[in-house]
Amino acid sequence: MQDMLVRLYNLPEGAPLRAAAAEQGINVRICNPFEAHILEDWVGRNFSARWVSECRIAMSHQPIGCIIATRNHEIIGFACYDATARGFLGPMGVSESARGTGVGKVLLVTALEHMRTLGYGYAIIGGVGPAEFYSRCVGATPIEDSAPGIYADILPNPPANP
Repeated sequence: MQDMLVRLYNLPEGAPLRAAAAEQGINVRICNPFEAHILEDWVGRNFSARWVSECRIAMSHQPIGCIIATRNHEIIGFACYDATARGFLGPMGVSESARGTGVGKVLLVTALEHMRTLGYGYAIIGGVGPAEFYSRCVGATPIEDSAPGIYADILPNPPANP
């Protein structure tokens, strides 16, 4: 999977997206430090141990590099940045039950807005799965010859304990 590049000076407005999410009872915000264990547990159950590791790094930054979406005080999605590498967006994921509601787009735009506020002009989305989503939502473009990129020589997951 290749990487994609996003121009942060040409993002859609995030405020209307967050307002539309709020109308659905969805709150989009920075994850609080005292919620890190809740986020890590949720990401581990819904995605992967590798993503838990990346979330841990994003949560360790000042300012925190993880945006969450909640509904009824439960996480339904997250987007991290500056986790695997500075200037990288990801990991990012939305619960199956919340897909198709616009949560992914609002998380994406909000995280990228935070990156722009930190002074980045561009963001890299590493090892992209849903390329069409990123292209449609924020105009991300493929970076030629970027696979496997930073994700080369990944250590295998250890076998499960019997």
